[in-house]
Amino acid sequence: MSQTDAAFADAREPAPESAVSVRGVSKNYGAVEALKNMSLEFPRGQLTSLLGPSGCGKTTLLKIIAGLIPADAGAVEVNGKTIRGPGDDRAFVFQDFALLPWANVLRNVAFGLELRGVAKSEREAIAEKYIANVGLAGFEKSFPHQLSGGMRQRVGLARALSVDAEVLLLDEPFSAVDEQTRRKFQEDLLSLVQNENKTFIFVTHSIEEAVYVSDQIAILLPRPSRVSEIIRPTSFRNKGVENIRRDPEYLDIVDEIWASLRSYVE
Repeated sequence: MSQTDAAFADAREPAPESAVSVRGVSKNYGAVEALKNMSLEFPRGQLTSLLGPSGCGKTTLLKIIAGLIPADAGAVEVNGKTIRGPGDDRAFVFQDFALLPWANVLRNVAFGLELRGVAKSEREAIAEKYIANVGLAGFEKSFPHQLSGGMRQRVGLARALSVDAEVLLLDEPFSAVDEQTRRKFQEDLLSLVQNENKTFIFVTHSIEEAVYVSDQIAILLPRPSRVSEIIRPTSFRNKGVENIRRDPEYLDIVDEIWASLRSYVE
């Protein structure tokens, strides 16, 4: 067994319970088959990354799970129930922040709760908690145009957390920030996965990022998209966030994934 093989979850261990199940999902855009008979399980309380080259259907699959676009065939189940559209059990963190420009940070974070009819005092108390959790305490009255890109992304994450959805769907949420901020976000994300007891589904183009943050990595190959491999990095998870990138097995997994994807990169 290679070092990389040793870093994967033992196949003899019982599979964790799934929070989200994708069953035979297909999606076409005209003559283009984006997804064809895609099936995938997302373990409860863990972070799964969807990783692959551009055009392999990562965001399409994420939006189908969110209920933002319909599948042409197949089904998505959350807690064993087939979804029919968006729902309170899922929250989406967009790549482009999708903040309300006329609302301050507090209003933006509380907006989902406002739509649900939660009383103002209650929703603002919840929003303040998550604003603090993402490191923005003191910026409650600031407006999006007064914030850096990294701060705006934190607002989007706090908004998703505030509605207490069981499943958080993140579409390349760190792609628009600088490398230093991105690394800090990755560390913060690991803490959220550990502390929030939610299921995270995370789209990224970065192999290093996927290996760093993930309990499970689904490698997708392009068109029509298919799952080529499931990887579960395990051995370096308890060595501290500052040590993961130096771990030999982390580096081995990064190299192995790159070797499997190299020929698909244009």
